[in-house]
Amino acid sequence: MKLTADIWVSAYLTRLRLQEIPAFVVKRGDNTAGAVLVKLNTLDGQARCYQRSFDLMTGDRQWMVLVEGEEAEVDNSIAKQRSFDPDLWVIEVEDKAGRHLLDEPGLE
Repeated sequence: MKLTADIWVSAYLTRLRLQEIPAFVVKRGDNTAGAVLVKLNTLDGQARCYQRSFDLMTGDRQWMVLVEGEEAEVDNSIAKQRSFDPDLWVIEVEDKAGRHLLDEPGLE
């Protein structure tokens, strides 16, 4: 059974909160089928944006880096994605240590 986007986002935010990692929804997308981008802001002017991608070799879905670098560059890339995908969710995670938890079981 596939989780809806809003349930996945809620579970993800709860996991982050339990680890005391600040995160918030920047853009709320479609509740059922919206894609999710996760922006990791390391609070030093740098950021990284993750998206779920399909691995053709294994058939698995994995979190891959869409763009990384100066925060303004990452924000511009996210704005571009939002301009052609109105159903897109954008979550911003703020952590100096670079924790995002996307590699933990259950979030893949």
